[in-house]
Amino acid sequence: MRYLRVFRLFLLTSLAAEMEYRGNFLLGLLSSFLTLVGALFGLALLYQGGYRPGGWAWEEALLVLAAFTLLQGLASTLLAPNLNKIVEHVQQGTLDFVLLKPLDPQFWLSLRAFSPWGLGDLALGLGLLLYGGLRLGLSPLDFALFALYFALGAVILYSLWFLLATTSIWFVKIYNVTEVLRGLLEAGRFPVGAYPALYRVFFTFVVPVAFLTTVPAEAALKRGEAPLLLAGGLALLLFLLARGFFLLALRSYTSASS
Repeated sequence: MRYLRVFRLFLLTSLAAEMEYRGNFLLGLLSSFLTLVGALFGLALLYQGGYRPGGWAWEEALLVLAAFTLLQGLASTLLAPNLNKIVEHVQQGTLDFVLLKPLDPQFWLSLRAFSPWGLGDLALGLGLLLYGGLRLGLSPLDFALFALYFALGAVILYSLWFLLATTSIWFVKIYNVTEVLRGLLEAGRFPVGAYPALYRVFFTFVVPVAFLTTVPAEAALKRGEAPLLLAGGLALLLFLLARGFFLLALRSYTSASS
């Protein structure tokens, strides 16, 4: 309960600061809309001439794109504003003050800031999910399965991002590494089954993009065997790995502020 109250304070203070620039929200919403239009256009090109990439129908592929758009919104509202600043904390020595606070440092580093400019992606992704799901006749249980697997995918994305950000304690300047991760996640716009076999292996077992966008859609569609234990186990493993890696990295941290 204490951490929930602290998170509420984080949220309110971040919103108060961001609302000083309300025009940015409209610009962010316009940018999200144009990005979604571009993604839909690219997806439509794959379906020219009756082609069904990976055996996915148009409405089914919309569920994958909806998961990707929702993840984009999550990244813009929480992940990028917080995890990308870990590098700055290490460079400037302000990580010292984080470690001195009576809070878990990973909690503070992960949830301190909230940016409303990603809410447009969240709203558009939710709208796309409802549109595609209703066209496919999905039941409330199907939507609940999508939400469950999406939550596991969000944990996987957070863990990977936090792992990379933590390496800044040793290497300091790793901005490009997180951008490479975001670039790889762009592959999640399309069903993994639409890629050649080698790419499917890479996006499933090396960089688990499939678990972020395709698997939630497969679960909602009851398409194949959606691996709940595998997805849940991977999310838990990566989270524990990120946690342990962070605690190990702190043992090597030397202040830059003194």
